[in-house]
Amino acid sequence: MKAKTTLFEALISEAARFLDEDPCNRMGAAWGDERIWAAPLLGAAGGDDRIFELFKDKVDERHWLPAEAFAAGGYEAAASELSVVSWILPHNPVTKKENSLRTELTSERWARSRIFGEAANMELRDHITEFLRDAGYEAVAPMRLSGWTELESERYVYVSNWSERHVAHACGLGTFGLCDGLITPVGKAVRIGSVVLRGRIEPTPRPYTRHDEYCPFKIKKACGACIKRCPAGALSERGHDKRLCGAYLNQKTRPYVEERYGFKGYGCGLCQTAVPCSSGIPAF
Repeated sequence: MKAKTTLFEALISEAARFLDEDPCNRMGAAWGDERIWAAPLLGAAGGDDRIFELFKDKVDERHWLPAEAFAAGGYEAAASELSVVSWILPHNPVTKKENSLRTELTSERWARSRIFGEAANMELRDHITEFLRDAGYEAVAPMRLSGWTELESERYVYVSNWSERHVAHACGLGTFGLCDGLITPVGKAVRIGSVVLRGRIEPTPRPYTRHDEYCPFKIKKACGACIKRCPAGALSERGHDKRLCGAYLNQKTRPYVEERYGFKGYGCGLCQTAVPCSSGIPAF
């Protein structure tokens, strides 16, 4: 007798199906049927996991707990009734290879993935939310709520009240690197999304004890390849200078993308390509 499919297994299957079939996950007419994102990687955490309380201190006191995000979507539930599901969307290998050859300004595939690929990620958030609701589960995608916002931060320049990277870390999907990107089993060249639902899903084990355990530089002062890759000088042994990074994206890459590639947007991604953590967890 075939074992019954769990809700988590159904979500994995549905996310993969959507990205494989929906036209939103296409690079553009000139690339035929080429996908922006490869198959997703999913993880889960309980809504009452204490790690979310830590984010009030480590990220910002205004960072939502899962129950707060759920309430912002118009639902009420105890934290113990909730689960958080996070997904990782890996860039396709051709995009990473193309961008790895750049030393200053982004490749077209990478810029398209940043703009049109994140639009596809937004549609995936909506689709998974609707999929859960159709299956009888109350669900919200926090980043799709009107209350989601970016916030100024004395410690970190700016943060958001629902950080997809931190949520993915809570869901067992990776740890942070020197450049603030999340190093996952499929690498750092990724985008991330998540939903909160009323229903219990078996949490994904977190195979790490430190928030930066997969970064050789953070652990052993080894590597530092992303420092050399940054065209803005925004990375150093001290970490990621968000002001320099943001200025480069807005002042350099925005006009370049519009003039060179013919659409409005921006992108860089050099610190996510041609580095040991681009497509997996580096060995050290």
